[in-house]
Amino acid sequence: MPIRRLPPETVNRIAAGEVVERPASAIKELVENALDAGATRIEVQADGGGLTRILIADDGHGMAPDQLALAVERHATSKLEPDDAGDVDLLRISTLGFRGEALPSIGSVARLTITSRPRDGGEAHQITVEGGDQRPVAPAGFPGPHGARVEVRDLFYATPARLKFMKSERAEAMAISEEIKRQAMAHETVAFTLDLDGKTTLRLPAEHPGDQGRLKRLAALLGRDFEANALLIDQARDGVRLSGYAGLPTYSRGNAGHQYLFVNGRPVKDRLLQGALRGAYADFLARDRHPAAVLFLEVDPLYVDVNVHPAKAEVRFRDPQMVRGLIVGALRHALAAAGHRASTTVAAGALAGFRPHAGVGSGPAFSPSSPSAQGWSGWQGWAGSATAAAQLIPGLNERSARVESPDPAGDQSLIHDESGTVFDPLDYPLGAARAQLHGTYIVAQTRDGLVVVDQHAAHERLVYERMKAQMAAGSVTRQALLTPEVVELDPAEAERVSARVDELAQLGLIVEPFGAGAVLVRETPALLGDTDVQGLIRDIADDLAEHGAALALSERLGEVCGTMACHGSVRAGRVLSAPEMNALLRQMEATPHSGQCNHGRPTYVELKLADLEKLFGRR
Repeated sequence: MPIRRLPPETVNRIAAGEVVERPASAIKELVENALDAGATRIEVQADGGGLTRILIADDGHGMAPDQLALAVERHATSKLEPDDAGDVDLLRISTLGFRGEALPSIGSVARLTITSRPRDGGEAHQITVEGGDQRPVAPAGFPGPHGARVEVRDLFYATPARLKFMKSERAEAMAISEEIKRQAMAHETVAFTLDLDGKTTLRLPAEHPGDQGRLKRLAALLGRDFEANALLIDQARDGVRLSGYAGLPTYSRGNAGHQYLFVNGRPVKDRLLQGALRGAYADFLARDRHPAAVLFLEVDPLYVDVNVHPAKAEVRFRDPQMVRGLIVGALRHALAAAGHRASTTVAAGALAGFRPHAGVGSGPAFSPSSPSAQGWSGWQGWAGSATAAAQLIPGLNERSARVESPDPAGDQSLIHDESGTVFDPLDYPLGAARAQLHGTYIVAQTRDGLVVVDQHAAHERLVYERMKAQMAAGSVTRQALLTPEVVELDPAEAERVSARVDELAQLGLIVEPFGAGAVLVRETPALLGDTDVQGLIRDIADDLAEHGAALALSERLGEVCGTMACHGSVRAGRVLSAPEMNALLRQMEATPHSGQCNHGRPTYVELKLADLEKLFGRR
């Protein structure tokens, strides 16, 4: 077949397929044009999932009549300026748009009308393009003093085959809403309004610039829970600044849908950034949990290439490892500064579980006779023998695990400093231990509420943090086994463990091959004490089999370290004395990340007295 030149209309429609993938893609391009035009208010309307009609109205600087005709020509843009030699530097792109493809691409596959009035005065004019057929510029009415109104009707009518690949109207509308949310996150000083099929689904007023305004905008988009559980991120390195907010590990999600990444105000989906975010939380979350975060990178345009894909959703960094290190370091610094803090949603979930539900259980509900007018506190119906009360409420006559002293003067939990001053543990963040329930949960009293601690999860985090500190210092203390222990494994498992003997030695575990299908353990970390060596080695072999090919070396060591910490922590079912429980609480307060175990689950739940009073109808 001979080579032929394609008609301009066909060329435009092919190019449109790269830029305008779906209605949300068209809206993204038009909103970015409005932001580049200096808009402070952007209104978006979409009908029929954006396929029937799209309208973008802004109060930017607008366009003069002679600029309208240029705006719909391919590769015509106001965002790139040539230098004295006539060359355009594509390495210094400071605007969201720059390719000059969006408007002509939309005009080639839809009915496009642009109406604009320039900021510097003059009458409003409009231009219409239908399936690539351009109409002359003509005067038109315009409701505002300046700005632009871009209306798109019958998207993809000129390419009917594309319509077959569109999702349902609801799915397209959700994609539009998600796109507007992303743009609103990156530009908190701009007011956004979104109407879908005539109903206002999003109305965001302009916020003040800065961290507080940004957090207020994020709270409006992601919910108040994110605001209450977000950590401020603000770090810089080698001219690159990372800012934004990241959620506590206990405020994790089941998927990565609550991770938003921006580079110079541009929403991006970059594997490097997502991998760095995952690596920063590797010590705090299970593999099936994902952190919530909104992060903004500010980079000199010289060090980032945004001209990678027509949709501008991908970027490339000149020094990707430095960027990754900045993200990981900044997030871990913020998580360390959070100390033992756990998310507020943990307490909310606990309170929800306490609330009574009608019809739960198969037995009859306990219902004493009505109280007197004095209320429950004045009711005498409880009078009677202790045996009778115990029969009504099973467990009431059982031995209590209470540890507090009835005499405050004899309270062994009070702390004395060198000067003799007495400190009440109630004033500590996690309070004073009052009981141990089921050999697993420590109940502590604070000045304004109570705390329930999972002793195994809490001690697991403490052991893990100590092991990490020793590993970072290169001095994990080891203890030699009186008799070296042989652990028999599958040959493949034994080979995997033997291949990692150097890394395991850094963790204080001395292992050497012992024939085919076995390893010999000579020393174990002293932190573990008397540990189950057989179970430990088998769990490490399983970890290496599951994560060996998918994790970086440091992350793999973290996984193994977590397994070792789990084996060496206080087990559920072990009865602790009052001093032991209080010592555990004090260690939690002094240890970073102690609010969650190595798998991201909370180590404690704090219930405020006000919440408990609401639960029982006292306020």
